[in-house]
This record gives sequence, structure tokens and C-alpha cells, in this order.
Amino acid sequence: MSKLRKKITTHIHRAQINLAPKKTSPDVLWGELFQDVQLHRIFEDSITFADMIPAAAARQILKDYRKEREDPHFDLHDFVERHFQDIIQKGSYTTNRKHTIEQHIEELWGVLQREIPKNTGSLIGLPYPYEVAGGRFIAQYYWDSYFVMLGLAAGDHWNIVEGMVKNCVFLIRKFGYIPNASRTYNSTRSQPPVFALMVRLLADHSSKRTLVKYLPYLIAEHNFWMKGSRNLGSKRVASLHAVRMPDGSILNRYFETATAPRPESYKEDLATALRAKGRTPSRVYVDLRAGAESGWDFSSRWFKDPNDIATICTTNMIPVDLNCLMVTLEQTIADAYSTIKQNRLAQHYENLAQKRIEAIRKYCWDSHQKFFTDYNFAEEKSTGVISAAGLFPLFCNVATNEQASDVSSLVAKKLLQPGGIVTSLNQTEQQWDWPNGWAPLQWVAIQGLRNYGYKYLADEIKERWIKCNVKLYEEQGKLVEKYNVVDINSHAGGGEYELQDGFGWTNGVLLALLREET
Repeated sequence: MSKLRKKITTHIHRAQINLAPKKTSPDVLWGELFQDVQLHRIFEDSITFADMIPAAAARQILKDYRKEREDPHFDLHDFVERHFQDIIQKGSYTTNRKHTIEQHIEELWGVLQREIPKNTGSLIGLPYPYEVAGGRFIAQYYWDSYFVMLGLAAGDHWNIVEGMVKNCVFLIRKFGYIPNASRTYNSTRSQPPVFALMVRLLADHSSKRTLVKYLPYLIAEHNFWMKGSRNLGSKRVASLHAVRMPDGSILNRYFETATAPRPESYKEDLATALRAKGRTPSRVYVDLRAGAESGWDFSSRWFKDPNDIATICTTNMIPVDLNCLMVTLEQTIADAYSTIKQNRLAQHYENLAQKRIEAIRKYCWDSHQKFFTDYNFAEEKSTGVISAAGLFPLFCNVATNEQASDVSSLVAKKLLQPGGIVTSLNQTEQQWDWPNGWAPLQWVAIQGLRNYGYKYLADEIKERWIKCNVKLYEEQGKLVEKYNVVDINSHAGGGEYELQDGFGWTNGVLLALLREET
């Protein structure tokens, strides 16, 4: 082992990663009971039962179930009602319509805060209080949290920001990575790697020594995404999250090893797999799970046929946004090593970032569209799908000036809508497509365009998004997870559940935009 590798390994060991056995997911824990509840459609969606809290030990409930179901008058819904409790909520909340939208968001921080230190049902206990998304979501979600933190920082709630970052550290030490959310059924996959952005946010508030404090966990995150990369060659081009490109460079994809329906979308995934002609169900489930890991669940970005989720092929894609965030992660690790004068290690990660930048420009730049797109490495070509993901190269300073100019032109002509940036140009039934807009993508677009000097366009997106948010707040007294940015008089649609209000990352991005100094 080289001296360089030994030093990196030492920093990983300092993280004291536990890699303890994962708490059992509800589909495994409840076995046939879980399947029966989901397949008999006891509830409107699958996530309801996955989130419920058992009133007794699993062994006893299963024993009761196997005995009682033999009764010809057995009522499954009644059995569930007697043996399970609904999800944890924090009481009712009514908007004070006299409050400004900023006052409303500040009040919501208390409403949306949870402190759940012990495992509860499928919830994984976390050591520090955290902000939830809202609606039915009461776990700490990974990439949501960064955009929530933007608003917390704007309101000077740094204790909560730091607590949520420490919760991420707790999860890294427990699993070796940050799960999709602090739910057992979300713990087999991650989400877009924004941990480096969280750490940078804290460092900008305090000092660069913060980068050093979290260095072992930044390295652990990087290792999670790069695991398997050393096994790649001409005969094996993909392993876990790592993909070897034709020129030998390594890029990343979304991937999950589990080959069963997602517990929180059990019957929905079964239905999708049944419609997927010529495909094995296990492959469909892996691609669905990888799509969930992307945070864009779901989008035509991942489909061969934009209108058919059964054609999902997420694991064949090199996502432009994922790889740009990996550049930021590698550069953040390099900055942390520079801070402690470990120049060789700093240069190592800086070299990794530079190689990745070159590969992104080579494979994710669509010269025909003059825009950044995902690359289908199985077909060795661009997907051609125009989406807001194409702005991540500007957000992460990956694009050349010429590429940024072309991106800004397409944004102004096609993606910019009355309410902000539309998610994609494909009009489908999926929530991460036309006509919906999402807070994190507005932030990425605004900051990315500013990075390359397109302040007027960035400010136009900002003003339209704020107007869209304020309009709904003034009419209904709430903020929601996504908006119809094409027709701001209509609600956003699509997705596997009803439109949720609350809403964490909408609150965070909006407050940060309202209070920023430009």
C-alpha cells in the first residue's frame, strides 16, 4: 500500500465507522403480513403501512396474525388498526394569515422540527433535532436537508444546521454513507451527495478548520460512491456506483443492490414490473430504486420511452448532476487537506476532480443540443433530454465559459417559465418533469448562472420563483413541495403521493433568496 493510500485510510479509520447491522426494513420484518397489507390495498398508498408503528413486538404480532387469519371472518384492516399506530405527528398547525411569508417560515421551523433519538417503527433515531420536509415526511432526508439549511442559515439558526450535519455524521458512522432518509426502508441507498455543500456552509460561517473536522466523513462519502471502481476494466465497465468510460476515466451513476420492490412503493413497483415487457422484475426494481436515489423520483430522464416508467433504465445513465456534485466533494476534500498542509493528499483529490471535470465536459456535453445532458453509457450516447440538471455544471463551476453561454441561452429560451425554471421539457405524468418546478433546482440555476456572470437571467428566475411562492401563500396560507411554474394558477401534479405542504426545502430556498445580499 502506498504512503498516500495509508494516510487516506488513517483518516477513514478516525471516522470510527461502525457499519453495524442495519435495522430491519418493514418488508423483511413483517414478511407475509407486509405483502398481504400492500397487495390487498388496505391503504391508498404503500408508504402508509411502511411508516406505521407496531404496538407490540414483531414476533407477537406475527404470531397473532398467523393465528387470526385462519378465521373465515378475519378482517385484515381491523387487524392492522389494532396492532399498529399511525405515524408520529406534532399536532395541528394553522397559518397566521397576518404574518408575512418570512414570518411564516420562521414560525414553521418550530413546527417542522423533530427530536427522535430512539428507533421508532421504521424511523431511525438521530442524536440531534432536525427539520423535516413537512406533510407526511418526518424523517431527515438527505439532499432535502442542505436546502433546508440554507433557510436556517439565513435565519441564523446555526445550532440546528450543525445538529443536522452531525446527524449525517451519525448515519455515516452507522452505515458508511448517508441514507436517502432516516428510515430503515430508505437505508439501502443514498441521495445526491450534498454533504460537502453542508460542510462548506458551516465552514463559511465559522472557519476552514470546519472542513478538517468533517474530513474523515467526506472521505467516507467519497469511498461509498467510488467503491468498486478498482475492479473496472474493458470487460467490466460498471460496478456499484462506479462506471469506467471508454477513455478510461471513472464517472458515477445511481445504483442500488436490492432487487425487490421498494417497501414504501411496494404495489406501485410491482405494477411497473408487470408492465415491463421483456425485462426481469429484479432489474426493474434496481432501476426504480436507483431513480429514487437520484432524488428525481421520477423523471423521463431515466426512461427510454418518456411516457412509460416501465422503460426506466437509471443504472445505464451517467447523471450530469451527480458527477458535478462529486467534483465539489473531491475539491472540498482537497481544500480540507490543504488547510492542514497535507499538500500531496490535497493534490491527489484535486487531480481526481480535474479528471472528472474533463470527463463531464466530454461525455455530458451534448454538442447538438448545446446543453449538458445525461449520458447513456450502455448505448454510448447522450440521452438528449433537456432538464434543469444541465445547470449543475454551472453551479459546481464545471462548465467552460463557452458552454455556460450556450446553457444560459437555452435556459432563457426554453426552461424559463412564468414561475421559474421548469424541471424538464418533457410533458409526462412524472413529478420531475414539465410543468413542475422545484426549489433546489431554482437555487442551483440562480447560483450557477451567477457563477458565470449571467446575473440578469439569475435575478429573473429568482423574481419569478418568489412570485410563484408568494402567490400560493397569499391565496392558501401555505408553501408546498413543488409548483406548476408553467401555469402559476394551477397546482403541480404527478408523483406517487398527493402534493405535500410544509415544506422544508421550499422554505429554506425561499428564505435564503428573500434575505440574500446581491
